Amino acid sequence: MTPPPNLQELIDVVRGDSPTDQPLDELGTASTTAAQLGEVTDALLGHYVDRARRAGHSWTEISTVLGVSKQAAHKRFAVPAFAPSFERFTDRARNVLDAATSVARAVGHPFVGTEHVLLALFTEPKGIAAKVFDRHGITEDAVRSAMLRRTPAREEIPSGALPYTPRASAVIERTLQEALELGHNYVGTEHLLLALYADPAVATASDSGFRSGGSLAVEVLTELGLDRDAGRASVIQQLSGYPREAP
Repeated sequence: MTPPPNLQELIDVVRGDSPTDQPLDELGTASTTAAQLGEVTDALLGHYVDRARRAGHSWTEISTVLGVSKQAAHKRFAVPAFAPSFERFTDRARNVLDAATSVARAVGHPFVGTEHVLLALFTEPKGIAAKVFDRHGITEDAVRSAMLRRTPAREEIPSGALPYTPRASAVIERTLQEALELGHNYVGTEHLLLALYADPAVATASDSGFRSGGSLAVEVLTELGLDRDAGRASVIQQLSGYPREAP
């Protein structure tokens, strides 16, 4: 088993990242490093708990492996525990989330689903997600048409705040994990796109009732020729040469 970083290795990282060698500067850097390590370990455990659940293992089996009670394991991991701080979101990613509500409202949908988040990614044409779509010849009109075939527009335009479906909420919560897995300290449009493929095991309301299995956004992307593997490969290709901090 590969050993984790030891104390001296972590001290060396802090010294290298600290702006000066003054104790308070190094303490601040150490605090940030420790917080990031905690997020990574949480994301790591969450990834494998989710994998175990998908493989059909019970909470009793999972809790035994983790060395905690069944109740503790269920409380920590049954509901997504990785809700990101929106401070990590780039301006483009925040704009996409704002636009998703407008997209839903424009077609008379009284909720914000994964399909609306997908369509909203086109509102930031300079974002990585939009560049991926352009590379694969996926247009905004094609996505909108595919979406409306599945959830037709309504004449009445809803007012007030629109709720996110459980699946769309899970996508937003998943973005931080996607960013951490790529070694990024920010959440951009590319992480929103990757999170759409995560397929959390929840049902989401749509015009046709409740959906289970793959999200509507994934159905649309797959229909248009961008399945999960192709989408991830294209994101990584687009990111080539970008720094790990927000571009």
